[in-house]
Amino acid sequence: MPFLFLLLPLAALATFGASLLIPGNFAFNLVSGVALIGAVIASVHHAEVIAHRIGEPFGTLMLALSVTIIEVALIVSMMMLADGADKATLARDTIFSTIMIIANGVIGLCLLVGGIMHREQSHLVEGAGPSLSVLVTLATLTLVLPSFTTSAPGSSYTTAQLAFDAVASLALWGVFIFGQTVRHRDYFLPPSHVDDEATHASPPSAREAWISFALLLVSLVSVVGLAKALSPSIEAAVASAGAPQAVIGIAIAMLVLAPETLAALRSAMANRLQTSMNLALGSALASIGLTIPAVALVSVWMGLPLVLGLEGKDLVLLVLTFVVSAITLGSARTTIMQGAVHLVIFAAFLFLALVP
Repeated sequence: MPFLFLLLPLAALATFGASLLIPGNFAFNLVSGVALIGAVIASVHHAEVIAHRIGEPFGTLMLALSVTIIEVALIVSMMMLADGADKATLARDTIFSTIMIIANGVIGLCLLVGGIMHREQSHLVEGAGPSLSVLVTLATLTLVLPSFTTSAPGSSYTTAQLAFDAVASLALWGVFIFGQTVRHRDYFLPPSHVDDEATHASPPSAREAWISFALLLVSLVSVVGLAKALSPSIEAAVASAGAPQAVIGIAIAMLVLAPETLAALRSAMANRLQTSMNLALGSALASIGLTIPAVALVSVWMGLPLVLGLEGKDLVLLVLTFVVSAITLGSARTTIMQGAVHLVIFAAFLFLALVP
């Protein structure tokens, strides 16, 4: 294992530990930013080592699951510390931002870069189609229906409705994982004609894989911890620019999703678009399937307010994203055109977050 990828996670973790003791200033924030980038690069490397050892789609699933579990812990901790309206809408804004970043930003970038480098790329519709159907269902139950139900005021669920949403989200995510890893694993493997050097390289030993697993966890904890440590500086920058508060959630979500984004992009550049799709769609599904049960439990247990329903502008963007995604994923072959469309929607999401 290269020494650099052993050093980066430990240095990032040390920087995160120092951030708990040292008051933030420009110089230290700059160091934290560099450490964050290093942790992202290291996490992708170690995830790829594990993926090569255990095979697809388990490798991409491990990275997505690891990031999401830590992201859930971050959301829950911020819910307990936030105040007022920010506390009530934090989970909704984070989940919506995650879907838009992954479904448009990550997938769009992978399709564009992959199309530029390889002209056309392919993936299995048998895997992408069911993944998208689960994502549409989870997002509708969680982010759309609360705005139309009548039992609770505003865009909220009653306790019974919230419990149903939590159980349904966890159940659907569990069925998806069973299909992806057991019953229909072949639907999530790269097409047989896609080949690259990594396929023929000798797999790492069990010892190397376990070391990479430990360092992956260290890297992901450092990514989320440093993102949280940098959030006050991000908040101050947003406030000084007069931008809406929703921009803070977008910025933090981008930092937390950076490992998955880089891993998906590297796979697309290596002509492994199926791996990119597994990682992107799996991350979006885990974001809802694991976040909602955890958030619902905390909300009911601690009596915290929870607003889940999207407002009009965001609802339109979500519907547009799913319509375009259905067209994109309904074809087994992709080009730069699909990537450009998704990136334009992502740009609209960012622009309208700044200028609502």
